[in-house]
Amino acid sequence: MNASSTSAQDLAHATGVDEREVRAGQHTTSVYVYEAPVRLWHWVNAAAIFVLAVTGYFIGAPLPTMPGEASNSYVMGYIRFAHFASGYVLAVGLLGRAYWAIVGNHHARELFTIPVSSWAYWKEVVTMLKWYAFLIPSPGRYVGHNPMARLMMFLLFLLNAVFMCVTGFALYGEGTGAGSWAHAAFGWVIPLFGQSQDVHTWHHFGMWLMIIFVVLHVYAAVREDIMGRQSIISTMISGFRTFKD
Repeated sequence: MNASSTSAQDLAHATGVDEREVRAGQHTTSVYVYEAPVRLWHWVNAAAIFVLAVTGYFIGAPLPTMPGEASNSYVMGYIRFAHFASGYVLAVGLLGRAYWAIVGNHHARELFTIPVSSWAYWKEVVTMLKWYAFLIPSPGRYVGHNPMARLMMFLLFLLNAVFMCVTGFALYGEGTGAGSWAHAAFGWVIPLFGQSQDVHTWHHFGMWLMIIFVVLHVYAAVREDIMGRQSIISTMISGFRTFKD
């Protein structure tokens, strides 16, 4: 949101948000943004990604040999089980989140849509980029995701999460073998990449890309809470975004 009325109108039209909400930083103290299913999905999804990243790292770089009989410890077995279970949580959560984007409020759809044809939107993305680079004092305030956050959520999280689910279930299906649902649904992925090791490599790369996104996401949320004069972290708990004077 800039001071310009035309800019606010353009952004409201581009994103489908009521202009009064775009300008909420000036006229509203608190706005209900994220519904309960979105907030629940956010935290469950965060926990699943954390478990997937930790267990995925150890699957790629296994622990040193455990003392005693391997059958008495089963450490890697538990790690793989946690990884597979979290993968199911991530995939089912994405499907549930896609459903809520259809039946929820317009803020629930921001993760899945980018107004690529709107010049006003891309101008706001550049403005937010300058803000994160400490080149401007204040970019304005947004009720939902700001344009830069929306773009990064779509590119670095959503597309990457779908990619990780597809490649992950392809590798899972390779282990469960022909006849399993995973092999039947995702058996085409490994030949598409060339061989199993190629899929492993890209899946591993996707994990680090997700970790980079999480680091940037947490940094931006904390920074906005402090410097943006608006609630970010607490909004994903209460659902309300509060703007500070």
